[in-house]
This record gives sequence, structure tokens and C-alpha cells, in this order.
Amino acid sequence: MTGTATGKPVEAALFRYRIAAYVVGTLLLIACTASVVKHGFDGPDFLWVWFVHGYFYVVYLVLAFDLYRRTRWPLLRLVEMVLAGLLPGLTFVIERRVAAFAASRGIGT
Repeated sequence: MTGTATGKPVEAALFRYRIAAYVVGTLLLIACTASVVKHGFDGPDFLWVWFVHGYFYVVYLVLAFDLYRRTRWPLLRLVEMVLAGLLPGLTFVIERRVAAFAASRGIGT
């Protein structure tokens, strides 16, 4: 049945995804703030933050796909999880939506 997968592996995948979402979202906000400081106020260069965000974003993509694969949710749910890591602040919103979507299906409650 679509979207009804439950059990420890699914709950663990949801937990991993949520942690990755917070890490990627925080790093993206830091990177964007660093860019504003650098270009707007001639501040120091924090290019390394973008690289760290990029590496964690790849991990986030793998974890989002793992959650999608285990739960068999609609493809649109995966698309929104993937796009969330690209827009500052959206990761936190989508993570809450994914957690609520999972809870409505009895996952990770």
C-alpha cells in the first residue's frame, strides 16, 4: 500500500532525514549570510561554508531518497524535499511538512 510503510527502518530513515534537513538548512542560512556580509559590506570570504553545505547537501539528497524509497510516498514529496535544500529557510518548513505527513501515516509518532 502506498505511503503506509511503518517500522523501525522507516522511523530511523525519518530521523536521519530530519537531522540532515536541520544541518543543511542551518549551513545554507550561514552561507547566505556570509555572502551578504562579503558582498554587501566587503567582509571576509567564507567560501568554505558553501563547500561544507554542498557536501552535506549530497548526504541530504541520499537520505531524502532513502526516506522516499522506504515510505513509497508520491514523487512530488521527494521533489519538494530535494528543492528544500536549495532555498534558504525552506528546509525547515519542508522538514515540518514531511514530519507531519509521516505522523499522519503513523510513522515516527
